Amino acid sequence: MSGEDNLLRLVEAEDGDENNYHLQDQVGFILRKAHQRHVSIFASHIGDLTPPQFAALAKLYDIGETSQNQLGTLIAMDAATVKGVIDRLKARGLVELAKHEVDKRRLLVNLTAEGREAIERLIPLARTITEETLAPLTAKEAATFLRLLAKLA
Repeated sequence: MSGEDNLLRLVEAEDGDENNYHLQDQVGFILRKAHQRHVSIFASHIGDLTPPQFAALAKLYDIGETSQNQLGTLIAMDAATVKGVIDRLKARGLVELAKHEVDKRRLLVNLTAEGREAIERLIPLARTITEETLAPLTAKEAATFLRLLAKLA
């Protein structure tokens, strides 16, 4: 069944019997399936990093050194999760940690030279991943889809 058929069934369900519930028509189920597809595409191109690890590297590349907590906020990860991600990236030599000069409790994270080289090599692959994820959509549909998803985030 196509995405349009699913959407039509969802709209019909809204107009019809409210006791009718089809899992395959629910937003969470559809989002999870889309996410699984995206993660599969990601893994086929970037198999040696997880999406959260890539997100951390990409954001550090974008903004430069920042606190570990701020990085977590910027890439939508809680403190415990981002700590684990950073620890694994540090073990691979892709990021370095330093104490803040004034607030010694604050941990700063930055790309190493190796991390910078890695993310520069991976960004074109990330663009390909996005293109493949959105490939079933026209350019106009993809723009609308991303705009609407951003409203939900």
